Amino acid sequence: MEYMSFMNDRPATPLLDQVNWPAELRELKPEQLHQLADELRQEVISAVGVTGGHLGSGLGVVELTTAIHYVFDTPNDKLVWDVGHQCYPHKVLTGRRDRIRTLRQGGGLSGFTKRAESEYDPFGAAHSSTSISAALGFAIASKLAGKPGKGIAVIGDGAMSAGMAYEAMNNARDAGNRLVVILNDNDMSIAPPVGGLSAYLARLVSSREFLGLRGLAKRLARHLPRPLHNAARKTDEYARGMAMGGTLFEELGFYYVGPIDGHNLDQLIPVLENVRDAAEGPCLVHVVTQKGKGYAPAEAAADKYHGVQKFDVITGTQAKAPPGPPSYTSVFAKALVAEAERDPTICAITAAMPSGTGLDKFEQAFPERFFDVGIAEQHAVTFAAGLSAQGMRPFCAIYSTFLQRAYDQVVHDVAIQNLPVRFAIDRAGLVGADGSTHAGSFDITYLATLPNMVVMAAADEAELIHMVHTCALHDSGPIALRYPRGNGVGLPLPETPQRLEIGKGRIVREGRQVAILSLGTRLEEAMKAAEALEAKGLSTTVADLRFAKPLDEALIRRLLTTHEVAVTIEEGAIGGLGAHVLTLASDLGLIDNGLKLRTMRLPDIFQDQDKPEKQYADARLDSAAIVETVLTALRHNSAAIGGEARA
Repeated sequence: MEYMSFMNDRPATPLLDQVNWPAELRELKPEQLHQLADELRQEVISAVGVTGGHLGSGLGVVELTTAIHYVFDTPNDKLVWDVGHQCYPHKVLTGRRDRIRTLRQGGGLSGFTKRAESEYDPFGAAHSSTSISAALGFAIASKLAGKPGKGIAVIGDGAMSAGMAYEAMNNARDAGNRLVVILNDNDMSIAPPVGGLSAYLARLVSSREFLGLRGLAKRLARHLPRPLHNAARKTDEYARGMAMGGTLFEELGFYYVGPIDGHNLDQLIPVLENVRDAAEGPCLVHVVTQKGKGYAPAEAAADKYHGVQKFDVITGTQAKAPPGPPSYTSVFAKALVAEAERDPTICAITAAMPSGTGLDKFEQAFPERFFDVGIAEQHAVTFAAGLSAQGMRPFCAIYSTFLQRAYDQVVHDVAIQNLPVRFAIDRAGLVGADGSTHAGSFDITYLATLPNMVVMAAADEAELIHMVHTCALHDSGPIALRYPRGNGVGLPLPETPQRLEIGKGRIVREGRQVAILSLGTRLEEAMKAAEALEAKGLSTTVADLRFAKPLDEALIRRLLTTHEVAVTIEEGAIGGLGAHVLTLASDLGLIDNGLKLRTMRLPDIFQDQDKPEKQYADARLDSAAIVETVLTALRHNSAAIGGEARA
């Protein structure tokens, strides 16, 4: 493919320019689809070069996206993309091309499927392995309503590692031919070699003629004595299973077709047409694709350009972030490796995110103590509980948004049994371009409500190192440590970590009138607010509580009884630190004598994607909002503050 058209200017796409909707796509002749797919690939590369985002996964499904919309009657047939990060070509073909260069920007298109965005996005998804369950719901609903319409799930081989996918498949038989699952195998982890023979077989076994002959054979076999009937059934299944690998899916009730080349439209179109028109079902179509297909830099990359910054389309060179402090993720990884060098019982677990959590560094140092369990957070937590019960010291490193998927295991398998599993919770707080689906908004609330649980939040990178050390030495029960996406504040890293006393905070700045009780990395904004309040004549204390659970009751009691105004601030939803401080204050009668106590937390909405600093400003969790909160609480005497007029 020529790369000259991949200039930062938009590529020439004469055929794609005529296709804004799937209905227009279906008017093309089959032989035109090759050119359309080539132009669609160029458009996606050009757009992501401008916006950044997920690239390799989308390039891998260009032909598949084209074929699905060409063959099926979307949006009447409901197309559900698993995870959704591969949906950029889908968005271009479904009326959103004019906005494709707003991907993941404030006010722009989501980087995932989103129901509010288009009728062609019938189900929002950014977490893995939900597609088959959702598509089954669409299929059964149409069946019960007596209306036409299929449910089509496109799921990657990685997402198939999650138990939810198999739970859905095991329940799918009642959908019949209304459910089509397309297994997008882009790591060659399932497929046998794909060649002309398997493609021919796939087309053959999905054809009406084969299905009709097979149905006749089944009807005849039913009249045979049971041993012969069973033998005939297994001969049919295993003959196809040996040729194409479909036995597992057959056992789950699916009619298996494949594997076929997911980049060969001449193979894809007839097979999908056969599946669309088949009386049998549910059907599973196994396609083999290549991440980054058609763009040399992405094809050559080990991670297939999974997620990229803005980049130069010609060279593939990604825009580099300005140099600055190390990321919290890298600081955590380095600290954990240091702890593991000291303690041979420390091991690390991740759920398909070794590089995202920094545990790829741990794997390099201690491969025998590193475990990537795949997209299986529930298993990861209970596996960690089992390790802990046998005397190991496991660190379970999972993004806040993904730990939500394992909440029952956190409660039932860890907290109730008081097992010392260490939870390293990355991406805590708002996360910028990934938006609401990946925001770490709820972990303080859902963890601090649990008996036996210790919940810490690092205010900076130095605190993070101390907290990793504290986790490693904490053997009396479960403990969680949360830290955000992005870089630290630039503090020097301690050479020798300290063991923090559980449930004890620290005073960072001493004052008399206003107390700001901070949890996590809002501490920097709290310090800025204190400076602004001091300039207005309000002496301000700033405390880094460190712990959402257990609370430092002595420190909180002192601050609430010696200051006129107290404000809590956290990067979490309602029900977290502020709620616990309010409950403590109520129980102890600390607000009975006129204390003005305010809580600042994330708003009770799902915030869309934007730059993180803009998200926090919109959430009113920056220094200006802290100052305003204090002045509003003191409105009875604000006229005397810095000469300001009464609000």
